[in-house]
Amino acid sequence: MSRKVLDVGCGIKKYPGSVGLDVNPRSNADVLADLDRFPYPFADQSFDEVRAIHVIEHVADVMQTMEEFHRLTRKGGTVFIVTPHYTDFSSFCDPTHRWHLNSFSFRYFGEDNAGYGYYSHVRFRENSVHVKLLNLWKVLGFEFLVNRSRTFRKFWEHYLCFIVRGKVIEWTLEVV
Repeated sequence: MSRKVLDVGCGIKKYPGSVGLDVNPRSNADVLADLDRFPYPFADQSFDEVRAIHVIEHVADVMQTMEEFHRLTRKGGTVFIVTPHYTDFSSFCDPTHRWHLNSFSFRYFGEDNAGYGYYSHVRFRENSVHVKLLNLWKVLGFEFLVNRSRTFRKFWEHYLCFIVRGKVIEWTLEVV
């Protein structure tokens, strides 16, 4: 049985085999909808996976968007999110970016919510977080260190990320 995948903000590079959702009629979307208007035109738990590649930084309300992703994804399903790290040039050079995130930005939805779990009732398990760094730092092995342990990643976010700049963050979150 194949997995049912929703590609939110699919643009012209829709994920193969997915249902594409986008606001732009020039995209390869199967369904056109404003991503800032909820609910999206799908039933609860319609998908095994929701993908949002370079989308979350554009939405008006990150919390409500995450709640919508949770609504659309079956329990145990995954939400895959990719966004620029806030220290990357691309995070600020695009005037349509509303949010500038780091690798701990979605902790509010998990067990490690820093006491701010009351912002939302939905919960995700963080299955993986992968930070891509600028090529120089990747070649020197720093990307490996940042992704090797959560403790080192936190140290990097707090003290080093403006020197050893991030490029992109990828999350795989499980709906709980």
